[in-house]
Amino acid sequence: MRSYKQVPEWWFLILLIGSVVISLVMSFVWREEVQLLWWGGGGGCSLLSELALVITLPIGIIQATTNQQPGYDIIAQFIIGYILPGKPIAVLLFKIYGRISSTHALSFLADLKLGHYMKIPPRCMYTAQLVGTLVSGVVNLAVSWWMLASINNLCDVDSKDPSSPWTCPKFRVTFDTTVIWGLIGPKRLFGPGAMYHNLVWLFLIGAILPVPVWILSKIFPKNKWIPLINIPVITYAFAGMPPRTPINIASWILTGTIFNYFVFKYRKTWWQKYNYVLSGALDAGTAFMAVLLFFALQNNNVNVKWWGSEPDHCPLSSCPTAKGIIVHVCPVFT
Repeated sequence: MRSYKQVPEWWFLILLIGSVVISLVMSFVWREEVQLLWWGGGGGCSLLSELALVITLPIGIIQATTNQQPGYDIIAQFIIGYILPGKPIAVLLFKIYGRISSTHALSFLADLKLGHYMKIPPRCMYTAQLVGTLVSGVVNLAVSWWMLASINNLCDVDSKDPSSPWTCPKFRVTFDTTVIWGLIGPKRLFGPGAMYHNLVWLFLIGAILPVPVWILSKIFPKNKWIPLINIPVITYAFAGMPPRTPINIASWILTGTIFNYFVFKYRKTWWQKYNYVLSGALDAGTAFMAVLLFFALQNNNVNVKWWGSEPDHCPLSSCPTAKGIIVHVCPVFT
């Protein structure tokens, strides 16, 4: 790798300055639409830049040791929801800027590391990342507009078949969180005297939880299983549950236990050779089949219903739990 030219520092600085300028222009020109002031967007000394600068390193450490990348979406939305109450678009953009800043930085580092192992020139890696980001941004935007114009009732769960791949569970969660943190605001939900004000203590509990595990690992050094208790991984698993269904959770547990415990323990050579490929194949196969089923069946108004197409096998899972709310086929709490 020493024979290849390294990426100059000013290449990264140009990319940073360009991103900041575009963010500032957006904040000033479309101020009414984005609802986000310049100090909350991409400004070099803005609140979000400082937050991303502080949070990215510990998140990277967790990802390097556990292969899990916990986000700080909730913290970012909590902060901006207090500062700019009643502005959901500002909360959404603040969350996206914060999440993407750390995610792309760590993904870029991971790709550079992979390129180093594969002996790819650093400048080629930089160029490929930049071009790939621009192309994917344009393609994603074009496909999104095409889907909105071509697929009827996109993301509308009430009017679509539950087995449809276009129910958009993740984006519905994004919409819900934008309403909760932006339109309603954290003060009305978690402020003094609010219904969920006690949940704020979980921030402190989450910060303290790793300490007892560390103390026990020092007191009982012979118990090798104690250091394996990773609180960030355990708590981060709950963060993915809102858009997922019980079928997703059960599939993760079953697949992970088989391949990352039994196969790893008893067939380690097979695990080392094929497990990574199998993981990629399962992801690619799922995405391919979703597109294939849409064009082959659902686009022709043919819906396939079977046990696996049911979202969670719990018809009451979407029913309200507050008292006095009447919804069809749901019990009313009194």
